[in-house]
Amino acid sequence: MRPTVGGSRAFALLLVVCGAAGLVASWVITLDKFKLLEDPDFTPGCSLNPVVSCGSVMESDQAEAFGFPNPMLGLVAYGIVICVGVSLLAGAAFPRWYWLTFAAGCLFGIGFVSWLQFESLYRIDALCLWCCLAWLATIPLFWYVTSFVVRHGFLPAPDPLKTFFSEFTWVLPVLHIGIVGMLILTRWWDFWTS
Repeated sequence: MRPTVGGSRAFALLLVVCGAAGLVASWVITLDKFKLLEDPDFTPGCSLNPVVSCGSVMESDQAEAFGFPNPMLGLVAYGIVICVGVSLLAGAAFPRWYWLTFAAGCLFGIGFVSWLQFESLYRIDALCLWCCLAWLATIPLFWYVTSFVVRHGFLPAPDPLKTFFSEFTWVLPVLHIGIVGMLILTRWWDFWTS
């Protein structure tokens, strides 16, 4: 195994695009959260109806899971993703420990996003469009980084799994996003169809 490994241009661009989407979402949510703290009567622009209600999500306890607004974590995390992507575009290569640390961060990210999805759908009973953009950024990010570390042998995996990741990585984020979309559709089916 090579001491350092870089990524393809497509992989690097995926990191930049996903990181940028997540960063934009985090930035807008952070600004709206500050406005909401200044003025409790402030209504975020993405509060469109009882279901798509960013304000309801921002005012929930889950919006500050670690004692500060969640999007501040996103500002840092998605910024790191952009930096890794840009570094790969510039020809950088990183050692195994770096890729495993990056993959662990992505695992934390997908775990946190999955918890927030559950909370949003079944506890808060509202969706935030900017949060949904962060979800859409995190899902492919997680699956493609996982594919990368498996295919390069940084994580032990059987050959059929490596082959699957080499040819069909795209199936996993599509399936994952499809499942989340179906959960959203069925959760508010009466609202969407009325």
